[in-house]
Amino acid sequence: MSFTDKAKNKVEQMSGAAKERIGDMTDNERMRAEGASEQSEARAREAGENVKDAGRNAKDAFNR
Repeated sequence: MSFTDKAKNKVEQMSGAAKERIGDMTDNERMRAEGASEQSEARAREAGENVKDAGRNAKDAFNR
């Protein structure tokens, strides 16, 4: 996973967390749900990239 991808995922997670908190404070269920959704999507992308990285590392270990 490239540094820019990691940074984008972290920014999206933080943005989602902020939306969720604002939704909590304003009692706006839609904004709260959007924030939770953004966080989940970013975490899922990050997990997928981590799996890819682990696969590449395992492949490299066997090729040595």
